[in-house]
Amino acid sequence: MQRRYITVDVFTDRPFGGNPLAVVLDAGGLSTAQMQAIATEFNYSETSFVLPPRDAAHDAQVRIFTVRSEVPFAGHPNVGTAFVLATQAAKMSARLLFEEKAGLVPVEILKQGGEVIGAELTAPQPLRRLSQMSAEQAAACVSLSPADVRIDRHPPQIVSVGLPFLVVELATREALRRARPDPAASAHVFPRDESDAVYLYTSDVPLQEKPNDLQARMFHPGASGVSEDPATGSATAAAAALLADLDGTQNAELSLRIGQGVDMGRPSLLLTRVRKENAAVMASHVGGRCVQMMEGTFRLAGAE
Repeated sequence: MQRRYITVDVFTDRPFGGNPLAVVLDAGGLSTAQMQAIATEFNYSETSFVLPPRDAAHDAQVRIFTVRSEVPFAGHPNVGTAFVLATQAAKMSARLLFEEKAGLVPVEILKQGGEVIGAELTAPQPLRRLSQMSAEQAAACVSLSPADVRIDRHPPQIVSVGLPFLVVELATREALRRARPDPAASAHVFPRDESDAVYLYTSDVPLQEKPNDLQARMFHPGASGVSEDPATGSATAAAAALLADLDGTQNAELSLRIGQGVDMGRPSLLLTRVRKENAAVMASHVGGRCVQMMEGTFRLAGAE
């Protein structure tokens, strides 16, 4: 059986920007070990596998693998997978519902002039605010000084809407540019709350990077594979939910334009929406545009 795949750049409107993703279609019959080997072969930050849903009311079961392991949820694989399925479908759906290890993930299809241009996901879990760290600990993980870390709005904190990340606010765009993962320092504090990743952001956005509200970077300091991610939907959704939770608004929808990947030459744009009711975060969304890049087939012996 020939297995089809399509690769897309996610959270960008141009080729070779955003975060690359491989989407393996017709993945039924592949073992977990085979999926992991295929993801390692693609060597992207993540690869998604589309399988028939367990419940016919849903559109697909989606499994997501990094080069090292399976993850219960991730942002750009959901956005990219929904984009691919919508562009391949004979009849375009406005909304898809994916079964994932973290729960059900609704994804809205974004269209322009009748054409599919991207997607927006709803995070599968409510905001969880987990462990806090000192400015000294967080700064050491990314080769910065404690003075580079802002703590007036929130301390460095692990948060999750499906996958946990340490979210750290930096004082300046220049500090964000200087950040580098330090595996040795990270080994002293990670893993914690099932996280080993650091999401950095700053509101110090220079004029040439406007109208973005924030610029961000995301590191896996202890990872043997990917060390920086050009666009991280799950971390962005979690950070946006945290900022909305800290906002004094009672009932509102708070939106942010967040740039990522600029300092590694893969500029990305992630659009977030967080809905609050009675001062509580009710739903977190992140979306963006996608560009199809490559497609092909492969065949694995014994995987029929």
